[in-house]
Amino acid sequence: MNITSISILLLLVLFVLFLGCNCSNVSYDRKSLLINGHRRILISGSIHYPRSTPQMWEDLIWKAKHGGLDVIDTYVFWDVHEPSPGNYNFEGRYDLVRFIKTVQKVGLYANLRIGPYVCAEWNFGGIPVWLKYVPGISFRTDNGPFKAAMQGFTQKIVQMMKSEKLFQSQGGPIILSQIENEYGPERRAMGAAGHAYLNWAANMAVGLGTGVPWVMCKENDAPDPVINSCNGFYCDNFSPNKPFKPSLWTESWSGWFTDFGGPIPQRPVQDLAFAVARFVQKGGSYVNYYMYHGGTNFGRSAGGPFITTSYDYDAPIDEYGLIRQPKYNHLKDLHKAIKRCEHALVSSDPTVTSLGTLQQAHVFSAGTAECAAFLANYHEQSAATVIFNNRHYELPPWSISILPDCRTSVFNTAKVRSQTSVVKMLTVNPRFSWETYDEDLSSLDESSRITAARLLEHLNVTRDTSDYLWYITSVDISSSESFLRGGHKPSINVQSAGHAVHVFVNGKFSGSAFGTRKQRSCTFNGPVNLHAGTNKIALLSATVGLPNVGRHYETWETGITGPVLLHGLDHGPKDLTHNKWSYQVGLKGEALNLVSFDGVSSVDWVQDSLATRSRSQLKWHKAYFNAPEGNEPLALDMEGMGKGQVWINGQSIGRYWLAYAKGDCNSCSYSGTFKPVKCQLGCGQPTQRWYHVPRSWLKPTNNLIIVFEELGGNPWKISLVKRTVHTAGVRD
Repeated sequence: MNITSISILLLLVLFVLFLGCNCSNVSYDRKSLLINGHRRILISGSIHYPRSTPQMWEDLIWKAKHGGLDVIDTYVFWDVHEPSPGNYNFEGRYDLVRFIKTVQKVGLYANLRIGPYVCAEWNFGGIPVWLKYVPGISFRTDNGPFKAAMQGFTQKIVQMMKSEKLFQSQGGPIILSQIENEYGPERRAMGAAGHAYLNWAANMAVGLGTGVPWVMCKENDAPDPVINSCNGFYCDNFSPNKPFKPSLWTESWSGWFTDFGGPIPQRPVQDLAFAVARFVQKGGSYVNYYMYHGGTNFGRSAGGPFITTSYDYDAPIDEYGLIRQPKYNHLKDLHKAIKRCEHALVSSDPTVTSLGTLQQAHVFSAGTAECAAFLANYHEQSAATVIFNNRHYELPPWSISILPDCRTSVFNTAKVRSQTSVVKMLTVNPRFSWETYDEDLSSLDESSRITAARLLEHLNVTRDTSDYLWYITSVDISSSESFLRGGHKPSINVQSAGHAVHVFVNGKFSGSAFGTRKQRSCTFNGPVNLHAGTNKIALLSATVGLPNVGRHYETWETGITGPVLLHGLDHGPKDLTHNKWSYQVGLKGEALNLVSFDGVSSVDWVQDSLATRSRSQLKWHKAYFNAPEGNEPLALDMEGMGKGQVWINGQSIGRYWLAYAKGDCNSCSYSGTFKPVKCQLGCGQPTQRWYHVPRSWLKPTNNLIIVFEELGGNPWKISLVKRTVHTAGVRD
């Protein structure tokens, strides 16, 4: 066989392989992403695989497709995939390959936002806590140890996707990837080191050869060929940093997250649709809803601190996987209207015409036969009648009408035709039969644990293996000292950097103090019972999720930082800050693994009843129950409880806290060009009362529920409920 024959044969083999690959080229120009050479208007939605279960994924993605989405967007969560250096976990809810393949099966594209810093209101921003203790490390800057770890993980994820042929260049669904996340504010704060890190990260990512474009969100200095993109409530004023890059909106915020003790934010769909239409009429070609399904912060994954276990986000698909109306259908209608304009939108630039003081027309013409128009009224209170192409159009306040043929208005962002969801939580078991176990305070032995003549920072001791850290010391009070002054007891003052502290003196509970998302630190100052001789002081510090955003948040302190002072003694205040302190990581119940079927048999549980129940602090509760019939989503109604954690069949439902919402709960109001229509609900009620229980975690019978209660709540009020959604009325 001569060289020419070999060359022809090789070309034939390559051609056959190409046909079998079904590969597509993904590129971009100033108008949009191009898939196989075709410009596209793409609608995307964020669904995070760890915030739901594998059994839910396909249903969620199908609902997204029926809602008019082209793309599913997800972060990659480094901390869950590499819980310790070099040890990886891609099982269950962390099966990233299965999730992306499910996206492919349903027929959608994917945007893989590797980060690997993700923010996401996720514990430590998705960066593993162990990374904090690598010698010489400094997060998200021009730092050798951090860059080495980040590159290693990014390469692993890219190689995993490549080996499964999941990039669009290989025939897979991934058309975009993201490196870093919202780095702009950090880069400006870091100066030259931030700029050097930014360029390194971009070059590192592009060098991995995925065959698809990379993006950097909220980073105007994204170096070529990386595309910079916008995150926010509105992005109509956004422009890419180079004229040859398209306008991408990686986070169109569908609502907002909640924090324990805060109100529940909601964003009316009229405003969200207005924001999206306004972005598209200005030339935007890719919109991703953050979130399209928010899901649940199972386990200890919530960050903040103080972010709730629910990550519902007022999304079109709610935390439980049910469609939220009218948000879902109104956006679906918007997507249909935009798609009808697609060819005109990607083929031409808009001609902008004034229709009034606060009214405009954006007209896209693709040749003589194709025309699309967006008619906008920017007035926040007043409707307007405008004349366009010799026709009259009524435009409600703060709205945009879409005319795919420049004549017929098929959609207006303010006119909602969908019914409204009515949610009901229906009790399915009136009562659990509880047994209890008191956390053993007598096991707190000063001599058998870490000791130091100072107060140690909480995270440095626990390494986030538990929310809880005991600080234990003793103080001797002579018989000559008086404990009562004018009828007042002595008091203790404990200052903590956050997030909560429970005070026990001589085995008796004295009180608690809590921070908030706005003020992480807290101070306990209250009376205590002391006696002559040795008095044991035991302070239980508790975290409520680690920070996920902020410059060098890895250096922020938690736990009891001092001073710790006793007041009200005749001989003056006693400063215990530099006493000999001993430390116990976690609870005895955690060490005994009480949350599992094996662990529950390791202690003697006491039968509890309505008549004999006690409301003491630090108490474990267990019960067994059968799974209710049907397929409706389930939740635990934690009414009557205080603060703690809950597990079912060994799976952590998450932290619960019946903290009552405070804030400005006025009716919805327009906030102007740079802020969304703002609705805050739930003041005077617990921020989160119901906690999602995935049905796939249940057996038909003999399911084990374990509750750890910090504050002395009443477990007899806990019930299992079904979440149902009905529709009522049509809203305009």
